[in-house]
Amino acid sequence: MYKIAVIPGDGTGPEVVAEGLKVLKAISEKFNFKYQLVHYDLSGERYLKTGEILPDPVLEELKKMDVIYLGAIGHPDVKPGILEKGILLRTRFELDQYINLRPVRLYPGVETPLKDKGPEDIDFIVVRENTEGAYLGAGGFHKKGTPDEIAVQEAIHTRKGVERCIRYAFQYCRKRNKKKKVTLCGKTNVLTYAFDLWERTFKEVAKEFEDIETDYAHVDAICMWMVKNPEWFDVIVTDNMFGDIITDLAAMIQGGLGIAAGGNINPEGVSMFEPMGGSAPKYTGKGVVSPLAAIAACQMMLENLGEEKAAKRVEEAIMKVVRIDVKSLTAGKMGYSTSGVGDLVVKYILGK
Repeated sequence: MYKIAVIPGDGTGPEVVAEGLKVLKAISEKFNFKYQLVHYDLSGERYLKTGEILPDPVLEELKKMDVIYLGAIGHPDVKPGILEKGILLRTRFELDQYINLRPVRLYPGVETPLKDKGPEDIDFIVVRENTEGAYLGAGGFHKKGTPDEIAVQEAIHTRKGVERCIRYAFQYCRKRNKKKKVTLCGKTNVLTYAFDLWERTFKEVAKEFEDIETDYAHVDAICMWMVKNPEWFDVIVTDNMFGDIITDLAAMIQGGLGIAAGGNINPEGVSMFEPMGGSAPKYTGKGVVSPLAAIAACQMMLENLGEEKAAKRVEEAIMKVVRIDVKSLTAGKMGYSTSGVGDLVVKYILGK
């Protein structure tokens, strides 16, 4: 019996999560496993009504779950940063979800903006450190609001945090067993302290994985090669800030945010899975956004729970939908409603 926390969130989050849960119900019946859902109203609407963001008792309950399934966080009437820091970052930090895992795979039938590139070229993983760097919020203002204002934002990197992220990347690469190459993405020529630590640690950990090839590229070069030669990559490992940036670029080359999913992973604890797209408030209630990213997040969640055959079946169903049915992953252009796409995934799961 898996205990799953569900946070539908804001905007179109509840709509796409509903389709993910529809798929979860179908796949659980197909593969005979049981689960219990615990829903949590953590959202911009709740914050505007009550002033609460993530109450301490709720956080303690989340720590007792097997996994967390998240829709989207973001409300147009809430100042940027309040919900993101109060819900997303706090959950990542408090539950020590130190890996952000982003599969980047172009499925047959999905369009990519890259000329002459296909599914055989775009198939890699980004492993992003998820609990350190510039996202810790260290820093502050001096003489705020004056012409002499100073703003300081510090990025903090620890040997422990860097090493466990890099080690995870090598272990994942070995398990993935494809090109067997790990590329470190950094900026050693400018961020000389932080990425000296990253580079030294990378080389030391690599000695334990002699079967895996290693490579390094500056973050700007990574962006260039991701567009020009994405087939070069297998597993990319990087820090929090650079990982945040390059995974949005990666989402575009795999077909857009309508298909991109990610996981916030604590390999020894509670992990959280979510679609990469935001809450898209302008589409709320219209039933026009793609639920496939949320369903792909459900697929990652199943894999994390050890239900690998079920996860594979869900991915196969997603691949059939994008190959056979949907015209586009752009909101309003799918040829089906949000719930209609969810129904198609269920149909293929059940073999109909």
